[in-house]
Amino acid sequence: MSGRTGWWWLWLLLFSALAPAQERYWQLNIKGAIGPGISDYLVTELNQAQVERPALVLLTMDTPGGLYSATRDIISAMLESSIPVVVYVSPGGARAASAGTYILYASHVAAMAPGTHLGAATPVQMMPAGTPPSDDRDEGKNEEKDDESSPSAGSAMERKSLNDAIAYLRSLAQLRGRNVEWAEQAVRDAATLTAPEALEQNVIELMAGDIAELLQQLDGREVKLKNDTLTLATAGLIAEQRQPDWRQQFIITISDPNIAYLLMLVGVYGLLLEFYSPGFGVSGVIGAICLLLAMLSLQMLPFNMVGLGLLALGLALMVAEGLSPSFGIFGGGGLVAFVLGSVLLFDTPDEAFRVAWPFIAAFTVFSLGLILVVVRMIVKQRRAAPVSGTDAMVGEQGVALTELSPEGTVLVLGERWQAHSPQPVSAHSTVMVVAVRDLVLEVKPVKETGE
Repeated sequence: MSGRTGWWWLWLLLFSALAPAQERYWQLNIKGAIGPGISDYLVTELNQAQVERPALVLLTMDTPGGLYSATRDIISAMLESSIPVVVYVSPGGARAASAGTYILYASHVAAMAPGTHLGAATPVQMMPAGTPPSDDRDEGKNEEKDDESSPSAGSAMERKSLNDAIAYLRSLAQLRGRNVEWAEQAVRDAATLTAPEALEQNVIELMAGDIAELLQQLDGREVKLKNDTLTLATAGLIAEQRQPDWRQQFIITISDPNIAYLLMLVGVYGLLLEFYSPGFGVSGVIGAICLLLAMLSLQMLPFNMVGLGLLALGLALMVAEGLSPSFGIFGGGGLVAFVLGSVLLFDTPDEAFRVAWPFIAAFTVFSLGLILVVVRMIVKQRRAAPVSGTDAMVGEQGVALTELSPEGTVLVLGERWQAHSPQPVSAHSTVMVVAVRDLVLEVKPVKETGE
């Protein structure tokens, strides 16, 4: 019986070794604004896919947009990929706005779920807030006026940025065989489409309710890669979820504008508290770490030096109000500068990369209260009379044990001290301590009043 069992296990192991491994595909997820952390995550995974060779890379996306530089890094990795990249805008209610439209156009297969939309791909982060995109249809009329010496050179620069974005999205549309005219409208006029409209106008290839339906529609579909054409075989594929590692997740977290703003203020407050009230160094260490992390965050984000300067000026003025009250002049000016600096800190009108208004309001009130209350308490504590040591004896009264002419011995707080008085003092007279110098008390006589 044992021999038969052994043969059975042997045949099972042999069959398992000969059986082909089940194919798998990688699933990556984008939710939220596209920044340096998301870019590092996707580029790393796409490069790793060229080594491990999954059947395809499925990228589910729900994004309001993101940074132009991060988007181009992702698209470059997609265009160089020898593994099919399928971008799927899902679930229902998701969007592929702004940068998401570029990524969708760069994919080998573009798909959307019902109830989703895409578009509004005008690169607003390149333009000042409130400036509408220039219309290149009038460029021929104004070509002579928009030379480098013209005062409207700023508009010419905006048109250059706009035309560059249009050409970029058109080239992606031509590469993937998608609607070129609508790609230009998405950038120039911020046009948008729902999922059925995108499918009808050849902006996407597929519309699927879920991933299972999407894989079913992908099965047998030919995909043109960089140097080859591949027929997808998606039946029975196993999903492998690919998540950001701890380093990428850390970068994603600190590259959030609200987190960067929080780190910067905590760093400043920590250093201020350590400077005005030296102790064990805890607040100073925490402040220094947070300030360095904030500098790393600002390096990855499109921050404005004017906004940073106004923020620093506001904090300085509120500190000055706490140290030397000016009837609200420093405090009010600092509050205004603090709010303006917070609003202008990140140089983009893209809401995904700006500090939230409730966050600014909460920290403005908190900062004003902290500066005006805590700093003033610290200064008051530093200016308070000492309660221990020899300096605490100043102002105390005692009795002259011997005649002071000018030196002698006095009794103060139950202790004998050598004393010096510029005025003659008779024994058993009441004296007051006015200073302490090298363990010798400087005293003066106290005039005694009759009963």
